[in-house]
Amino acid sequence: MGERNLDSATRVVHAGERVHVAPSVTWPIAPPIVQTSVYAYPDIAAVDAVHEGEAPGYIYGGYGVPNQSALEAALAELEGAEAAVVTTSGSNAIAVTLLGLTAAGSRVVAAINCYGGTRVVLDQQLARFGVSTTYVHPADIDAVIAALHSEPRPALLWVDTIANPTIRATDIPCLATLASDAGVPLVVDNTFATPYHAQPLTMGADIVLHSTTKFIGGHNDSRGGAILADSERIAQLRRVAIHFGAIGAPFEAWLQLRGLRTLDVRMERSSANALAIAEACDGHPHVRRVHYPGLPSDPGHSVAVRTLRHGFGSMLSIDLGTAERARAVVDRLQLVVFAETLGGLMTTVVHPRSASYRSLTEEELARIGVSPGLLRFSVGIESPEDLVRDILGALNSLA
Repeated sequence: MGERNLDSATRVVHAGERVHVAPSVTWPIAPPIVQTSVYAYPDIAAVDAVHEGEAPGYIYGGYGVPNQSALEAALAELEGAEAAVVTTSGSNAIAVTLLGLTAAGSRVVAAINCYGGTRVVLDQQLARFGVSTTYVHPADIDAVIAALHSEPRPALLWVDTIANPTIRATDIPCLATLASDAGVPLVVDNTFATPYHAQPLTMGADIVLHSTTKFIGGHNDSRGGAILADSERIAQLRRVAIHFGAIGAPFEAWLQLRGLRTLDVRMERSSANALAIAEACDGHPHVRRVHYPGLPSDPGHSVAVRTLRHGFGSMLSIDLGTAERARAVVDRLQLVVFAETLGGLMTTVVHPRSASYRSLTEEELARIGVSPGLLRFSVGIESPEDLVRDILGALNSLA
């Protein structure tokens, strides 16, 4: 370009624009952020070649850039998936999957204890277009079988690896067999377990989702989601994500890939911390019940032993019976942060009835075991002694 007789105003716009394609036998340890919204073609023939998959290349930021590709490849490898697509949020991953698998008049079978945000999409959005939902408890095998074999034939079965907020482990292998027998794809939200604790695809699931905002990113500084499955399904769902503008931004993907690098060490520490807190609170006079699959008394313990690895996860809930007691404990916590989030380095607590479950009726909340006194903890990587001391201190202060 330097030899062309161009005005300085033109040079300012175009100077160095193709430096990034220079060959190198070395590579950056930290991947560069490809902060662009569009790619240029060398000629018209390349347009068809790239769009038809006959030549490698990127098209538009809304279709994905190298940072998304890197995160997708990493997550697919960890989950044992053929392919992945990353989205702007976990909610978008949920919406894209449901939109991609259903049509007007479809029926969905979903775990009654699935994430509250999933229920909102099913009950308040898709229901407007004639999509109905049959809710079943995933541990009630007879109810699951009846729902899967009822008419109209369901478009999918939706469950969470670990239920939110009752932290109940789900028997993925069993449900995968039931879904397969019925010819229905099994979709699993693996946000709470992460691929560190579970790989649902290896247990027979067809599609796995994550809110990468949570444990994958791990630092409460970015938002995103991911869908993982075989290449054909991901190609279908990627088109839906593109059409609805759900493909994430380069910097968000870069941050989440950076966070993913420490997933194992973070989950190992936070899972051990969660078990320490669960054991310390179990049997406390002010605690009605501790929900944690690592406790032998937990109704999902045997399932968790069979389906989870490297511990039982970083999430736990404590039922104090009444909303007043729950609020009093939150007010007295000194170290644990009261925040409507999870999956970060620091331990946080939320009152589900005041957060993502506030739209459910009392009857619906009772059916899924969300009492007025339930507090959900996302345990971080702090000293376990400090965390136990803080939580027990708040509990002991109750009258």
